[in-house]
Amino acid sequence: MIEEINRRRSIRKFKAEPVSDEMLLQLVEAGRMAPSAKNRQPWKYIVYKNKPKNELLDAMQKGIEREETKQVLLPGSAFGLMDAKNTLRIMQEASAVMMVENPDGASPFAPLNVDERFKEICDNLSIGASIENILLEGVSLGLGTLWIANTCFAYPELMEFCKFSGQLIGAIAVGYPAENPAQRPRKPIQDIIEFR
Repeated sequence: MIEEINRRRSIRKFKAEPVSDEMLLQLVEAGRMAPSAKNRQPWKYIVYKNKPKNELLDAMQKGIEREETKQVLLPGSAFGLMDAKNTLRIMQEASAVMMVENPDGASPFAPLNVDERFKEICDNLSIGASIENILLEGVSLGLGTLWIANTCFAYPELMEFCKFSGQLIGAIAVGYPAENPAQRPRKPIQDIIEFR
């Protein structure tokens, strides 16, 4: 597995070749096997391809446009809108887009008490583990992936389009890579570990 960990890259250019449903099922199976807090398994993956994917991305485009011009929900994050537009291009190029939902999660715009906040933290850690399993399985299958958080700029539009009742966590773009980027720099190990 260390080989897949070292080879995994965030892919931002994809070939036009479609990814089979069987391979997409293998990715989700890998995600399903992740550990989760209290074994809640707080994840659901909705796979969009072809015309439904285009409609999904139209909803995301509308959300980005709203965020730029009308009802701004994330004023402190406006610097990220250009990156969100690039992410939209990447999602359009990908063979499939997996939307990630926590069916039991709450809206990020809703207030939470302390117990709810800790549950949300645990669920998000669990979902992150599930997503990483998917990304690593993608490497083993020769696929490229990109986990995406820029869905936040179109949160209401994507929630409505996907008919989610829980919490939209993000998305994963999946396809055959059309690039082989070098590994991005990592912090030195001595900066991220402390023995006590």
